[in-house]
Order: sequence, then structure tokens, then C-alpha cells
Amino acid sequence: MKFLRETKGGTLLLIYVQPKAKKNEVEGIDGWRGRLKVKIKAPPVDGKANKEVVKFFSKLLNAEVELVKGQTSREKNLLVKGVGEEEVRKRLGL
Repeated sequence: MKFLRETKGGTLLLIYVQPKAKKNEVEGIDGWRGRLKVKIKAPPVDGKANKEVVKFFSKLLNAEVELVKGQTSREKNLLVKGVGEEEVRKRLGL
């Protein structure tokens, strides 16, 4: 599974979130799921982890990011608005 997909509005970023981590960081590609694995400090309570994910990726990618799927799951789809797939890949350092 490809974790980046170009769409009309930007790039869809497929991630797998591990909440309650020591720090926010991108760990790499999860080979089993084919998603980008991300560690987030916030707990998965009252949308805290979701807010932290959006904030983390907005800052990391210097772009507007929206959670479009996976509000109650560890597997989430983010839309990086107005940024192409190659640019997202570059900003992630991949």
C-alpha cells in the first residue's frame, strides 16, 4: 500500500498513530500496514491525539492539514492541502 496519494485538493497521507509516546516523531514506514508510522505524546482521549496529529503534521509540512478519515482509529488519513505528493515526500525527508 502506498502511503501518499495525490488528489485534487492536495496529497492524502496515510498514517498509523501510536499515542502516549515519549515524544512526537515520524518513525518510518510500517511495513505490515504500508502506512507512515507516527508517535504522538497525546493520549487517545477526547480527540487529543487527533488534534496533536494535525498540529504536528501542519508544522512539519508547513501546510494546512485536515484529518479526513480515522477519527476513532489508529489508522488515519490526512489531507495535506495544496501540496503535491513529491513536495510532501521531500518535506518528510523521504
